[in-house]
Amino acid sequence: MELAIVAVLFSYLLSTALAFDPCASSKSDYSDLSVIPIYGKCSPFNPPKPASSLLSTVIKMASKDPERVSYLSSLVAVPPPAARKGATSVPIAPGQQVLNIGNYVLRAKIGTPGQLMFMVLDTSSDAAWVPCSGCTGCAASSAVFTSNASSSYASLDCSVPECTQVRGVSCPTTGPASCSFNQSYGGDSSFSATLSRDTLRLANDAIPNYSFGCINSASGGSIPPQGLLGMGRGSMSLLSQSGSLYSGVFSYCLPSFKSYYFSGSLKLGPLGQPKNIKTTPLLKNPHRPSLYYVNLTGISIGKIQVSIAPELLAFDPNTGAGTIIDSGTVITRFVQPVYNATRDEFRKQVKGPFSSLGAFDTCFSATNEEIAPPVVLHFTGMDLVLPIENSLIHSSSGSLACLAMAAAPNNVNSVLNVIANLQQQNLRILFDTANSRLGIARELCN
Repeated sequence: MELAIVAVLFSYLLSTALAFDPCASSKSDYSDLSVIPIYGKCSPFNPPKPASSLLSTVIKMASKDPERVSYLSSLVAVPPPAARKGATSVPIAPGQQVLNIGNYVLRAKIGTPGQLMFMVLDTSSDAAWVPCSGCTGCAASSAVFTSNASSSYASLDCSVPECTQVRGVSCPTTGPASCSFNQSYGGDSSFSATLSRDTLRLANDAIPNYSFGCINSASGGSIPPQGLLGMGRGSMSLLSQSGSLYSGVFSYCLPSFKSYYFSGSLKLGPLGQPKNIKTTPLLKNPHRPSLYYVNLTGISIGKIQVSIAPELLAFDPNTGAGTIIDSGTVITRFVQPVYNATRDEFRKQVKGPFSSLGAFDTCFSATNEEIAPPVVLHFTGMDLVLPIENSLIHSSSGSLACLAMAAAPNNVNSVLNVIANLQQQNLRILFDTANSRLGIARELCN
């Protein structure tokens, strides 16, 4: 009798598990969206496959980091022409180093009725853009937005204020015309787009008259197939265009890259955010208002504070120096002297021997992991002790562990430290622009 009961119970649990769809949208009372790893089961961009070679996957993803960090550094060094005249310039279409990064995507719907798009989540960009029907050169397998199927769609005229914020704009000096713009980047990719408006739908929320770029043509292979949603702080970002709906607040919890079957979450607005959370002030760079700067004051390896000259961490809006939190960079990048000092102290405590693999120059036998010290990031008012899974990355066999950080590209604009998404995984990161603070709390995001 007991065996029969156990068998029935097992059968029920199995059928329930099979019926559960891990890729279904959240239906909570607040604005809570799934954040999907680009290589996960719920992503439409890659065939389902087990994450058996995590290290090689991360190496592949991190290979784009130097380009992105160089791009972010170049943005903050010199204000764009419009900013020098006293206006805020927010590019609708950032350069290649932003466009070729798509580590996490979320479901959004555009138009009436809503058309589903899987858009890249990017905290260092403001604008949204999607490939539109009839686009020449866009990825054949990707979804496109069919503007003539939406009753709420409108292309914008050159006379609208948003058009003055678009780089590469092509407008006649006289007479009405659609606000069109072109972008070329990296020598191998470019696109042209029309500035447009339509309803953006996120979870149960609808944001009417949302301005975005409707891509008409593209060349090269760097553009995320279904577009990008800018989560920055500038005038055309989601926070700005949603007005009072989200009160300038959002948070995300990014799942590990090895969480193949699960997604994290994006919470929009103050409802449902953690009440007790350690915070640090957000700093503003007027030359690049979209970036989330924080004041990193020091780094410790175990109980030893790394000897770092204060000027290497100091925030300077004129040069762009300082530290940002970014969702699109894979592994944390410190300027060369900061990284070298951090790495050397880590090596001193772990001992060796050490080897290099891809972006990682401090790989060692995983048997030494037991003595690997924690990495601690010191911010104004808050210390972040990185969990071991956020500071080390392992080979698929588990025999090798690597310090999951690297040096920023050593060029003329190398002044920016970037806290990247691998170091943010399984943490709730709260962006509260209304109170100019950033919060971090432990959370299992999977």
